[in-house]
Amino acid sequence: MQEYVAEELGEPDGVLIIDDTGFLKKGTVSAGVQRQYSGTAGRTEIPQRGYPQPDRGLRRLRFPVRTGTGGPGVVFPEGAEPQPKSWTSDRDRCEAAKIPDDRDFATKGDLAKAMIQRALASPLPIAWVTADSAYGQEWRLRRMLEEAGVGYVLAVPKSQPVPALGRIDLVIAQAPDEAWERHSCGDGAKGPRVYDWAAAKLPVIYDFDGDQPMHDRWVLARRSLARPEEVAYYLAYAPVGTEVPELARIAGSRWAIEECFQAAKNECGLDQYEVRRYSGWYRHITLAMLAHAFLAAMSATATTARGVAETVPVTLHPSPWQKSGGSWQFTVPHRHTGGKPITR
Repeated sequence: MQEYVAEELGEPDGVLIIDDTGFLKKGTVSAGVQRQYSGTAGRTEIPQRGYPQPDRGLRRLRFPVRTGTGGPGVVFPEGAEPQPKSWTSDRDRCEAAKIPDDRDFATKGDLAKAMIQRALASPLPIAWVTADSAYGQEWRLRRMLEEAGVGYVLAVPKSQPVPALGRIDLVIAQAPDEAWERHSCGDGAKGPRVYDWAAAKLPVIYDFDGDQPMHDRWVLARRSLARPEEVAYYLAYAPVGTEVPELARIAGSRWAIEECFQAAKNECGLDQYEVRRYSGWYRHITLAMLAHAFLAAMSATATTARGVAETVPVTLHPSPWQKSGGSWQFTVPHRHTGGKPITR
């Protein structure tokens, strides 16, 4: 499946999007079901949680006139349905549902790390990873991506601590008005999705051998134009030279996963099954995702051909926000550095 998608949709700057979805089911014997909050239903229900490994995000189709046009996405099959503790602690129940013995409980962060590691070991060309705050707040996940040299733009909660600076919402509150820039993070159903963005580089932390870093760490915020009080926060890790519009594009690509899930359910019957045992569930999910990948590849081919034919709060003092060259960055005063950025 990964080889097929890499061949048909692969591009060097692909984005891997991590998210989960739920399948509402009644009863207590279907593999993995339990009462829990379901975003699919907007209330507490009995869903089977599925963590299919999503698309490399938005495929970037290059036209003679415009670039970066959002193309189709595809949901990848993952190697395991996560099993809640109410199942993994009852081996007889697991055996009745034919759940393999090696399918143990794992947190969202652990599942994401395992999926990403398998994706990076596959033929898929992946340059970026993005996810919502449930995954972005996992520092082990961020560290793993940095060690692999993969860029990320991960949403985080407003209480997320930023080393040497404090809570991310308080750090962003100190941003001067001129630090906010207006950028589109991609096209939506009603045209470009435009927000105000504030971004600043974190102080450089040099390697112990003194080599210049190949990536910068960023703090990023997205503010609604219609409701300025609505602010989303991100931590980013990007190759040196990356600019704010590119970070905004990566952050905005995360919404493609909802379209992927919806298309896989509506067009390929991802959630339309009546099996209860694990093996039947796994086979159905894999077949539905293969059908979705095939349709996505056909859609990409048709879109490319058509495009070629057309060719058309609390303020801290002093503020650590400082402008250097064409971008903002943080400087953190330190009693041993005389106000110079912290380096190691």
